[in-house]
Amino acid sequence: MLHLNFAPVPTVSVKAKKLLNPLERFMGEDARVLNREVLSITNYIQAEWLIVSLPEDTVAEDEGRLYLFPIDDRKFCLQLCYLQYEDASSTNAIVCSLRFLPPFFDQFPAEVLMANQPFRFDQTTEQQFPLCTQTRMLLGQLEKTADAAPFIKSLQQSEAAIQLMRCALECITAPYKYCQVPACRFLAYESEREKIMEARLIIESHLDQSHTIRELSRKVAMNECYLKKGFKALVGKTIHEFQQELRITKARELLQIQGYTVADVANTLGYSSISHFSTAFKRITGMKPCELLT
Repeated sequence: MLHLNFAPVPTVSVKAKKLLNPLERFMGEDARVLNREVLSITNYIQAEWLIVSLPEDTVAEDEGRLYLFPIDDRKFCLQLCYLQYEDASSTNAIVCSLRFLPPFFDQFPAEVLMANQPFRFDQTTEQQFPLCTQTRMLLGQLEKTADAAPFIKSLQQSEAAIQLMRCALECITAPYKYCQVPACRFLAYESEREKIMEARLIIESHLDQSHTIRELSRKVAMNECYLKKGFKALVGKTIHEFQQELRITKARELLQIQGYTVADVANTLGYSSISHFSTAFKRITGMKPCELLT
């Protein structure tokens, strides 16, 4: 297990922040960041180490995750996230994030990249993978360079980071999860991804409202077309699909609470009429709302 020395920082609740990027989504909204260290390995490779406290009911399991964002034609931004628990009985974990910026991939011939998953997909990709022995060893090498001269340290960290990417790609054997949308150049900017995830949080926090793309775009200050495409790329569903599924999932829960009527649930979730609610419910679940009443 890794042993890192961090300068303490104020405890920050990820839940209180917007889910801005893959790292925060990877940790979960209930995680608390206890310590953070940001490393700039090269101009094209960035790393971040965190110690986080996770909820007690979280299943203690080390894991890694790969995120690939197509930005333009044969231009990519790739992020690797790793989570390792300090020990089996602890709720504290060490999280490492590695970001490979688009210029990093310019050094490789296009045909070399496009011949391998996930680069041959013109779609946003998210894939989970286990932490093998070699991955754990490389994470340790990435951390244990504090006494080296600056340039030697950068070389060592670069080598470890590249090897970690190789291991991640080799560990992934399951089919890739991807979104059927064109590459979105603006997703290269974290500020734009932040706006999309802010729109997602607005939907999740206000299930009693049906949000239009125009309304959301105004609230997050983003072009409607960009929001529409970016939301599909990052979330995997259209805005309409996402909010409809959340509302119907909540409706199923309410319908099984004693004393709730179909009209009560429709009103609680902001549907304009019972018939509108019933139609939406049946379209998604294949059942009438009254069939779930307790």
